[in-house]
Amino acid sequence: MNERARTPDVREPARSRPARQINVVLRPAEPAASSAPAAIGRGRTLPPNGPWAEWQEELDRMVGLEDVKALVYEIYALLQVAKMRNAVGLASDSHVFHMIFKGNPGTGKTTVARILARLLQSMGVLSKGHLVEVERADLVGEYIGHTAQKTREWIRKALGGVLFVDEAYSLARGGEKDFGKEAIDTLVKAMEDYRNQFVLILAGYTLEMEMFLLSNPGLPSRFPIRMEFPDYTVDQLIQIAEGMARERDYTFLPQTLHKLRQMLIAEKNEAYPFSNARFVRNVIERAIRNQAVRLLEQYPNGSPGRMELMCLRPEDLR
Repeated sequence: MNERARTPDVREPARSRPARQINVVLRPAEPAASSAPAAIGRGRTLPPNGPWAEWQEELDRMVGLEDVKALVYEIYALLQVAKMRNAVGLASDSHVFHMIFKGNPGTGKTTVARILARLLQSMGVLSKGHLVEVERADLVGEYIGHTAQKTREWIRKALGGVLFVDEAYSLARGGEKDFGKEAIDTLVKAMEDYRNQFVLILAGYTLEMEMFLLSNPGLPSRFPIRMEFPDYTVDQLIQIAEGMARERDYTFLPQTLHKLRQMLIAEKNEAYPFSNARFVRNVIERAIRNQAVRLLEQYPNGSPGRMELMCLRPEDLR
């Protein structure tokens, strides 16, 4: 996603990667009642105040992903209880937090990885809490030894934070002579050499990631945390679209939302893999451009009113 925020992520500007950032859209924050408990996951309730409150609010603003939110809370709970055990002199083993994220594009994987990086930093697991996002082209070199060198450089940049490898299954493609295998071996070695100094998250499509884990017998046991990111429903995508428009000071007519719903249904039925929030973002950005052209043609010698400037009409969705 080529408009990825620069801080705290680490990224080199050499390549443009379209539509890479938008994995999920956040709802506008709603004031929480001070006396009411907060909900997480499947009917769980939590006190409205305390160390979890910041992450609870941020996760609640994300559309859907209830099982993912519940698993993030489990990670927090594990770390919080470990602190309590330490405080009373009980044994508290260190845990491994390397993870596998599985799901289609636009389902929130990068956003959740960024939240986890900050959460783990705040709980004392990571020293910096930044996110370093890479893909095959960043890790795989052009000759023997080059891949290990490039991979180690990215690992060093990720120390104290999270190394997020997108489309990680592509490292296992190409056969025994492909340099991607060297990248996998280097990552596995770093998980031992830099134990507890960084968290490795491998992400990609569900089936491809399952095949990837089978490509190396030692991989599955090294990733105790697996998160499945399901496709959004049409209703959730409409909610995401309204949030995207609202963030940009645009609004939809009811007829526009109806047309968008029909477009989403058609795309979900025809496209594989479906790109979820990424598709919605592309539709809205195109609609905004179409609206701009329409308004200039309708008002060649003047300026439309405020509501007209905000309104996205059905004809703007193409």
